[in-house]
Amino acid sequence: MKIGVARETAPGERRVALVPEALGKLTAAGLEILVEAGAGVGALIPDSAYSDAGARVLPTDELYREADVILRVQKPNAAEAVRLRSGQAVIGLLQPLLDPQLMAALAAAGVTAISLDAIPRTLSRAQTMDALSSQANVGGYKAVLIAADTFGRYFPLLTTAAGTAKPANVLILGIGVAGLQAIGTARRLGGVVKAYDVRPETREQAESLGASFVTLKTRIDATGAGGYARELTAEERAAQQAELNEVIGGMDIVITTAQVPGRKPPVLVTAAAVALMKPGSVIVDMAASALGGNCELSKAGEDVVTDNLVTIIAPENLPATMPVGASAFYARNLSALLLQLVKDGALALDPADEIAGPVTITHGGEIRSEAVKKLLQPGGGAA
Repeated sequence: MKIGVARETAPGERRVALVPEALGKLTAAGLEILVEAGAGVGALIPDSAYSDAGARVLPTDELYREADVILRVQKPNAAEAVRLRSGQAVIGLLQPLLDPQLMAALAAAGVTAISLDAIPRTLSRAQTMDALSSQANVGGYKAVLIAADTFGRYFPLLTTAAGTAKPANVLILGIGVAGLQAIGTARRLGGVVKAYDVRPETREQAESLGASFVTLKTRIDATGAGGYARELTAEERAAQQAELNEVIGGMDIVITTAQVPGRKPPVLVTAAAVALMKPGSVIVDMAASALGGNCELSKAGEDVVTDNLVTIIAPENLPATMPVGASAFYARNLSALLLQLVKDGALALDPADEIAGPVTITHGGEIRSEAVKKLLQPGGGAA
């Protein structure tokens, strides 16, 4: 079986699906690795590094013509999607719930679409394949560094001959993988860290990293299925927000990480909350995207300075700003998934399998994902 590594073309995307260090296990399993010329440049990997690791570096047309499976980080754009042929497979973070129309097009073309977005995160044997977690880890780390770089003061308590600098008060909203990494990073930089999540069981995790858990009087439990948070009702959001605004107003740094898969991110930092913050405060909204963000005033991909001089940063793809580390993690996730799915030189996509079943979005000209099917129905929410 020939595995092709495609070059990413999305604006600002510097990651690559496989790094040379990941090739050994794949070739040992009998897979032939093809790499599109220039695929690793954004992650500072020259073509020669892939050649030295045993891969064949090919022009774009030859790669798509020869490969049985195309590996990607992001979903293919329209021009890349039409290169895919019937019987070929594409594997990546395909965002099937955000772009069900692309999944429908791939199914119609006979392309097998396998998405790492759909890895069952609560399944222990799938943890090495969990690309969402590995990339969230990178994002949580980088979000704090961006906040520290933007903040006009020190993070730690410093006592010098010129006087004492107070430590920064940092609030992390959302205690998932990104939030936990943000807590750890902010603590290592010397900040005084508080954390909040609508899932009360995350308290112990936050406190284990040195954060103080924010407990609201409204005590809403939003634990959902599969390790994610559920969407709050309008009444729950209003009650939570009134208390949360007061907490946010006293913070120097706010990092938001709360997302619900396939849905608009919940607004946790309202315009009213931002108005309560001191000049020079910084918000980094990790949930910002075309669907919105956790901060009401966020503009995806932009930095906003409010009238009261609060800076709101809304990066759309933080892992891509650390392409070397992010690509290494992603390559390990992808390699683990490939080695799980390939049996006797072919993809084994048993719909009853607890890993192959959820990740296979389209196969054999059909859409397998029930969630994607539902979105494509009239009134299902697909654009």
